[in-house]
Amino acid sequence: MGTGETKSINDKMAEERQKFIDNQPTDEEMVEKIITHLKEIYDPELPVNVYDLGLVYNIDVWTDEVSMMKKCKITMTLTSATCSFSQVIIDLVKSIAARQEGLEDIDVEIVFDPPWGQDSMTDDAKLAMGLL
Repeated sequence: MGTGETKSINDKMAEERQKFIDNQPTDEEMVEKIITHLKEIYDPELPVNVYDLGLVYNIDVWTDEVSMMKKCKITMTLTSATCSFSQVIIDLVKSIAARQEGLEDIDVEIVFDPPWGQDSMTDDAKLAMGLL
């Protein structure tokens, strides 16, 4: 194979890679898609989703340099450290990656500092729980 052929293959691969990248959502768009999924996950003990409850402290999204797919780290808390449904909630959050195209993986970090409180809730959540 001459160097001209190798170059055209490399060029073609670079073009395909760029096309793939161009079709992926931006990090900000992926955060919005993840929030939509989070709003479908409810604490089994409360009539409010985990996002509106204020359990999600941070959503960090980036592109993996090898796969060119999005990865995500969600820092969140639970309503209490003894929440009996904690693993169910964590598994549901992690499963978003299987349902969201372009999202390869979600890492969930559970923290209890700062502790969750009712002031973390959205007004919609407070209304649903009869606090407004």
